[in-house]
Amino acid sequence: MWIKICGLTTAAAVEAALAAGVDAIGFVFAASPRQLTPQAAVALARPARGRLRCVAVMRHPSQPEVDEVVDTFRPDLLQSDAADLSALRLPPALERLPVLRQGEAAPAVLPARVLFEGPASGSGTPSNWQAARTLARRTQVILAGGLNAGNVAAAIAAVAPFGVDVSSGVEERPGVKSALRIAAFVNAARAAAAAAVPAPGGLP
Repeated sequence: MWIKICGLTTAAAVEAALAAGVDAIGFVFAASPRQLTPQAAVALARPARGRLRCVAVMRHPSQPEVDEVVDTFRPDLLQSDAADLSALRLPPALERLPVLRQGEAAPAVLPARVLFEGPASGSGTPSNWQAARTLARRTQVILAGGLNAGNVAAAIAAVAPFGVDVSSGVEERPGVKSALRIAAFVNAARAAAAAAVPAPGGLP
């Protein structure tokens, strides 16, 4: 189970994500209580470089905004709405994580991996798991939207996603992550993923 903690704003949150062994951390460069400057994100991400994927999270950015983030922050992945990514000039080597939002029509040809999100990122509102499951049958889906330690197991069982992404669900207050909630979320997600894997011989 691929796990991303999004919207990190403190060194303590980065340390907690590293300790939990997540696969990626996201730094938000769009309007949000979690928004950072590229310079601030550089400093926060430094201990994580080479240990997990550092993701630049944007939404409807201008070309100059993207250029600044790419040049200054140097993300491993750029996450933004699928329509944004198709309209921007990006370095060929930069990996993209396109966001498909609930209620939007999925393209006929899907990317190899997408993030499925509700209409508004970081709102704490669960996305439509039925729609996410339908999408997960066609491509690798990272499920986002309203996840927390209490519901991530049910979400994984319902959607069978490639990965999960959490932000507000591991916060003490908007923009401030809790190390305990990060650990609880990761433990719950990994336990649910392990339980979903058939035992040797194909028995449940």
